[in-house]
Amino acid sequence: MTDASAPTPERPPLPDRLSIYASSPHHVAAVFEHDIGIRFNGKDRADVEEYCISEGWVKVPAGKTVDRKGHPLMIKLKGKVEAFYR
Repeated sequence: MTDASAPTPERPPLPDRLSIYASSPHHVAAVFEHDIGIRFNGKDRADVEEYCISEGWVKVPAGKTVDRKGHPLMIKLKGKVEAFYR
């Protein structure tokens, strides 16, 4: 049972562009301390590795193929992108 009067942890604002890779300049570690969700063209996606709301695209893995660093090859899908905290 949770106490309704307990303060909720402060969440940082979601950036316009975000990447899951720590080596990326678009990675914000404070955001990943919370559970975030991505809605792409009205459907929730769990496989998004990078997104940009203003440009309207997400990057998702293209099958099981990986590059020479071991990261999955990405494809860019264009459409309406919404990011939210769960």
